[in-house]
Amino acid sequence: LTSIDESKVHEIPIKFGLKNTSDENAGECTTPMNEDKTQGLSGESGACKIGDYMTPPAFITMGTNGLWVGKFETGYKGATSTTAAQVNASDSTKIQIKPNVYSWRNIQLVNAHLASYNYKRELDSHMMKNTEWGAVAYLQHSKYGSSTSVRINNNSAYITGYAAKNEPTCGFTGKNELCNINESTNLGIDGTNTYNYKNVLSQVASTTGNYTGIYDMSGGASEYVMGILLNSDNSFPLSGRDSENNSGFNGPYSVGGSLTTGIDYPSTKYYDSYTYVSGTNTQKYQRRILGDGTGEMGPFAFVKSGANNVQVHSWYNDETWFVSENYPWFSRGSSIWYGTNGGITSFLGSTGPGNAFRIVLAI
Repeated sequence: LTSIDESKVHEIPIKFGLKNTSDENAGECTTPMNEDKTQGLSGESGACKIGDYMTPPAFITMGTNGLWVGKFETGYKGATSTTAAQVNASDSTKIQIKPNVYSWRNIQLVNAHLASYNYKRELDSHMMKNTEWGAVAYLQHSKYGSSTSVRINNNSAYITGYAAKNEPTCGFTGKNELCNINESTNLGIDGTNTYNYKNVLSQVASTTGNYTGIYDMSGGASEYVMGILLNSDNSFPLSGRDSENNSGFNGPYSVGGSLTTGIDYPSTKYYDSYTYVSGTNTQKYQRRILGDGTGEMGPFAFVKSGANNVQVHSWYNDETWFVSENYPWFSRGSSIWYGTNGGITSFLGSTGPGNAFRIVLAI
């Protein structure tokens, strides 16, 4: 098994400005974007060189200088148990973004999109995109964030805002071992191995290491983001495991055993699309979008974690698998089961149904 090269970890310098970077300015480069500026270009680097400053595509696509990111995983209003918060529906009135609530999980991608989109239309609310997650990851890794591995939320009741008391040491094994322990609690109650949000010791699970930051981006539930791999002919829906339209977009999909008509894909500014490439996982990383927080975190390696071989990256040893034909949707952050192999810089390819989601406002 290949070892991780932590010497490749580097600082991300960040500047705040009111206009987009440009090739015309020394030390800057133009963000590779499509013609109408609604999506970053998959697999393109433009004139961007190491050391140049570039405007993250998340801001350009939304036509804004700032984004408001949900401080917690989206919760299901009124849920009094983990099970009660697992609802496959698009009712935006059930959205709550608070600590110590049950995370809204096992919702189909199409419903997560619709609930997020209709939540605050006047504030251009939408389901978080992969490039938007990347922008938060950059801030977390920079001097404006905690600049260290974000502690996982290890509450197996999937309650928002929790933090593991001890940093797991063995990574993903699929078992609840002492080195990768998680536990279920009631709302707002500390456990033996997990702190609730109101306990100041929970701040290690924040992207800033204090209460001003964003929570649940490491551990908790895996979060689907709007980032999808296209077919080889750049078409939708995808082949492979999404051929039955598990996502619910642009075709029939199954809910409770019956087929229901899906909806068309949203406007291109509300999702990131990745062009198809065959070959090794390393070759697929070359299709990243500059600014999505994936490709720059290499080199990537397989390491032994319990009984499993896990592919991780050099930055924080977070597990990393690029989207593929069989797993076309990006999910981020991993879940409680991944220990130190989960984290804000983790990214996986997934099939479309289930798990959690996060809301972004563009104002």
